[in-house]
Amino acid sequence: MAQYVYTMHRLSKVVPPKREILKNISLSFFPGAKIGVLGLNGAGKSTLLRIMAGVDKEFDGEARPMPDINVGYLPQEPQLDPTKTVREVVEEAVSVIKDAQARLDEVYAAYADPDADFDKLAAEQAKLEAILQAADGHNLERQLDVAADALRLPAWDAKIEHLSGGEKRRVALCRLLLSAPDMLLLDEPTSMLDPLHQHTTLESVRRFADRGAAVLVILHDLNLAARYCDRILLLEQGRCHAFATPEAVLTPAALKAVYGIDVLVQAHPERGHPLIITR
Repeated sequence: MAQYVYTMHRLSKVVPPKREILKNISLSFFPGAKIGVLGLNGAGKSTLLRIMAGVDKEFDGEARPMPDINVGYLPQEPQLDPTKTVREVVEEAVSVIKDAQARLDEVYAAYADPDADFDKLAAEQAKLEAILQAADGHNLERQLDVAADALRLPAWDAKIEHLSGGEKRRVALCRLLLSAPDMLLLDEPTSMLDPLHQHTTLESVRRFADRGAAVLVILHDLNLAARYCDRILLLEQGRCHAFATPEAVLTPAALKAVYGIDVLVQAHPERGHPLIITR
């Protein structure tokens, strides 16, 4: 039976002077979940993700990841070294693999020394090859190219300081995906992206979740959430208004209650997910 990858019980967050940011939230998520986090500005979405990422530790109640999982977090404004190239930033995620490969090359070269300690070299070789085998490190170049193509990254040699805000977000996301977290927390990853890059970004995230990672992604586009998420967490003034499938959550009544808008909801003619049209 699958274990919950993350559990919250009566989670609350209060800031001075007694302003409640989150109010009594109790939820649990399974591996592989694709959860869209929706709500008005100030509803508590970013605070929720910061708590789950372990960045914000000042809260009441319980917020507990499954033991020994790797949590990946992409804030709204990811920090990248402006002096580095796109490739250098992306390769930060695979530094262990690159270091292992470089050291393995040194070990191979050391065998040529007749005075070498061959038993010691063989033991280190086995350890390094195990690292590369576990991460498919011998195909690292292909992994990097596939990830870059999927997210339509700028040229490898482009400097970070010359990129647009949207390009920087995609580079940061690529780095995060290559680090292979067990749970992915994304705070508005499609902000500042054109429609093409919104879809390529969320398609990459969905494929990543299909391999078993849980994903929580804050979105403001209701139709993107309906298309790419299998669960919707709808927050209203810090409370959980609803947590269920897009079909159950994205209803005219719920969207009127939370957003104050009148909408028509119908099934997408080709994909079947809810299609939200403002009146």
